[in-house]
Amino acid sequence: MSISVPDKVWWKPIDKEEKIWLFLAIIWMAISFLWMPIYHFIGKQNPSNESYRVTREQWDTLTDDFIKKYQVKDASGNLVTMNDIPVVHPPAGSDVYLEGRAWKWWPVLELEKGKTYRVHLSAVDFQHGLSIYPLNINYMALPGYDYIITMTPTTSGEFPILCNEFCGIGHHTMVGKLIVK
Repeated sequence: MSISVPDKVWWKPIDKEEKIWLFLAIIWMAISFLWMPIYHFIGKQNPSNESYRVTREQWDTLTDDFIKKYQVKDASGNLVTMNDIPVVHPPAGSDVYLEGRAWKWWPVLELEKGKTYRVHLSAVDFQHGLSIYPLNINYMALPGYDYIITMTPTTSGEFPILCNEFCGIGHHTMVGKLIVK
């Protein structure tokens, strides 16, 4: 017993229903293809095109100076931390520094609703993915690069900052915090 191929099956005409679905699929692909570049220019989701090369030493200096200048103090004058991570409250319009480091986001940012900030983002060890949940903010943090994101918080609350790029054995514990008042 052998397998036989039907005679000229591929020459049969396409049914009417198949023609309709094929036509609709091609039209949808064309619309999607044309919409993507158009939305790139008119959409508000586009990432910043401002970035710089930075050495580890330069980044450490910028971040440490930022934390020393804006770290929050309690009523007694003690420096405020969350899980041993400093909490900073920079003034509106200032440059804000956020770094991904082995399984934490550093520091905790406390920003004001409706005020604009320039957030400098980098990583000191591995590639990390910045994701502010439940907002639709996703960005890559790479060692050696200072990415600048202009941000204006529009909702008050506490937002977890997650790493959405696998960065090693402690990846599942890499959660930071953005507090908007």
